[in-house]
Amino acid sequence: MDTRERSPELQTAQHSGQQIVPTASRGLAVRSAALVVRGLRDMARDSNWLIKKVFPGSTPHLAISATGAVSLISPPDHNGSQRVVLYDIERTGPILALAVPQESGGLADGIAAKDLPAAFAWSPSARHLVAAWGAWQPALHIFDLQGKMLLSTFGDFKNFPAYLAWSGAGNFFAAASSGGKGARLRLWAARPDALPFAQSPTKEIGVPDGFERQTYEAEFGEEGAFGGYGRTAFSPDEKILASVIEIRGDWADDSIVLADVPALGTQNVYQAQGHITDLTWTPDSRQIIYCAAGQAYKLDVESLAFEALPFGAELCVCHPHLPLCICYSSWLKNSAKGRLFLVDLGRQTMFDEYAAEGIVDLRWSVDGSKAYAMTRDGMAYIYDPPLI
Repeated sequence: MDTRERSPELQTAQHSGQQIVPTASRGLAVRSAALVVRGLRDMARDSNWLIKKVFPGSTPHLAISATGAVSLISPPDHNGSQRVVLYDIERTGPILALAVPQESGGLADGIAAKDLPAAFAWSPSARHLVAAWGAWQPALHIFDLQGKMLLSTFGDFKNFPAYLAWSGAGNFFAAASSGGKGARLRLWAARPDALPFAQSPTKEIGVPDGFERQTYEAEFGEEGAFGGYGRTAFSPDEKILASVIEIRGDWADDSIVLADVPALGTQNVYQAQGHITDLTWTPDSRQIIYCAAGQAYKLDVESLAFEALPFGAELCVCHPHLPLCICYSSWLKNSAKGRLFLVDLGRQTMFDEYAAEGIVDLRWSVDGSKAYAMTRDGMAYIYDPPLI
């Protein structure tokens, strides 16, 4: 005799001739497994920062994408050859090596490949990568990483690009170069049909309008002269391009040029104090956070009013949606070590600090749920809080 009590829903289903059948639980199982893994990982740590080794050796040139991929110059193999390779911070081992026609990969004019300059810029979706390397022909190379192929080259150059930047929506691309009077800030507008970019830039500028050297040439030589362009970033609304004007000399003061996009016609120049090592836009496109001589500052792009922030930093990157900023300082007061930390820009308070050394790049994930920091020696610091 069955003494189990049936629910009203079960009795109704039986009386109506319907049958209760098992349903697939794969989706729930996958989500549950992910939550379990996340829970076990969170239980095993007392910090929001995770650390892991991503690649062997050391490199001075690397860039992180918004999906956690890293582009870099590989360490020399047994033949002394090097390649541009891609790694995934969340995985183990290289995921792709990039090749171009007439790649030397070893020695170029007697210079070891590891000493050659390199620059990278990821597209917002991380499907495309623009790269330049001293072992390649002097041009920008654009790769389709989904198709695992070189799309084309564009933007031939004489002065190697000091910095490459892609706008947040992917509609514009910029290349900034040093080299004094021959330096250029070049901008490309994405073509309506698709990538790749056109060979020649849409617009470019040389020495900024109204620029004046900071010293008398006869007395100081190149000291205080225009050295070229450095760190460069588009505003989130893609209306302004900000680029560092580098001034020669150990004690010179760099500036930031603010040029309208895509014309690069209207230019406002703001003079900072010391050499600028990084800059980033706030999500509302109204302010720039920049680092100069180890100190962090906030600049209002409309009034050009600035204020020193209550912390030091050499690298910084703002959250894509929230008033948060990840910063890195290589020197911590009363310590020989540096630190990674978050800043609440509204309250100007720091939190989630973590000791770190040798950081060369910072990046938020595409949805802002986590952030990445990479050292030149292949260590990744992943900021992975429970909720943002």
